[in-house]
Amino acid sequence: MDLRLDLIGSARRSDGKVCLSSWQAGLAGLNGGTLATVPFYPPFDHWIWLIPAFLIGACIGSFLNVVIYRLPLNMSVNEPKRSFCPLCKKPIPMWLNFPLVSWLWLRGKCRECHAPIAFRYFGVELLTAVLFMLVWWLFAPLSVGVILFLWVLLALLISITFIDAEHLIIPTSLTWAGTVVGLGACAVWPQLPIMAGEAGNWLSGLKHGAIGWVAGFVGLWLVVELGKMAFGKKSLKFDKPVAWSLKEPATDEDPMLFIVDGEEIPWWDIFSRKTDRLLVETTDIRVSGESVGGGALIIRELEIQLADGTIHPLASIKSLDGMATSAVIPREAMGMGDVHLLGMIGAFFGWTGVFFSLFAASIFAIIAALIGRIGFGKQLPFGPFLAMGAAAWMFGAWRLWEWYLNSLAPLGM
Repeated sequence: MDLRLDLIGSARRSDGKVCLSSWQAGLAGLNGGTLATVPFYPPFDHWIWLIPAFLIGACIGSFLNVVIYRLPLNMSVNEPKRSFCPLCKKPIPMWLNFPLVSWLWLRGKCRECHAPIAFRYFGVELLTAVLFMLVWWLFAPLSVGVILFLWVLLALLISITFIDAEHLIIPTSLTWAGTVVGLGACAVWPQLPIMAGEAGNWLSGLKHGAIGWVAGFVGLWLVVELGKMAFGKKSLKFDKPVAWSLKEPATDEDPMLFIVDGEEIPWWDIFSRKTDRLLVETTDIRVSGESVGGGALIIRELEIQLADGTIHPLASIKSLDGMATSAVIPREAMGMGDVHLLGMIGAFFGWTGVFFSLFAASIFAIIAALIGRIGFGKQLPFGPFLAMGAAAWMFGAWRLWEWYLNSLAPLGM
């Protein structure tokens, strides 16, 4: 069976015209019906269009590598305009900055300092190129207009996946932008948020996209808040005082560390929200090498509060260490970035896409944890698995939902 024909529910007649399914033929305006009335040669579902789709994807993937590297470091993606080696900082010449080809030509090494260039750079370009090509192959017979929106979604999902996997953060600037694009896509192609149902006009599509955003954002936000109330603190108690300290990051890409009794905890694992506080009961506190006594120490993301109530900005402190008898460390089972991401997915695919993406992400995460032998208490970024769930829905998993609804029909539901 042709996957595209199974996906869109249409076929091509012997004279080359597209036969549309009932919901496609009934829609007007910016939808699949446009394809049947506007002549174009070669038709958009011809294989020749896969080549430019692949090349565009590779170029976008090259830009995504810039986003993935710079955004978590609060660097501009436009300045410097030219890519550079992360080690020697030398700009990469234009003639050595061709997607896919350059990495292979240089054998994964910098031309200037010969430092290894991670395979991730090549992998992101190839992954983006292949997914862009697959989107064109599946959706061109349906609606060329929606392809650009789905390309934007894929670019955002790929960026979020690699940023979250490396830094355990999801930039909300990406998810908010994706939400706006997703609602626009639902207006352009109302079938998108209800892939297995009957589409209406642009207003109906926009409404379903908005419902999807609410289902994704508010639903997961409630789960996160309830989880924070139940499991939001990790208490450590010691029989005798143990050493604790703050450790500056080794590089710009590393976080600051809180070290207690030899255990290193990254800063971003502690302070997921502005209200988080790290509480340390101490017998001795040394600020910039000088002892200031003991007592209850409160550490916030950007400042500390001593037992006498005085507050010191972390930026003004050269070092902080001492001896502790206990510590209460805030923790998150899931960050707010995941909430924003699921809301963005709902803005594209409606509430059905939200529930499938969340369910599929949970399955993918369990499999990854088993394969990687990741035990309980170890953090596993959830964003990449939500992205995988959304991609699975887009590339045909919505058929499972259609099958489920059809299986309920004999029961009168």
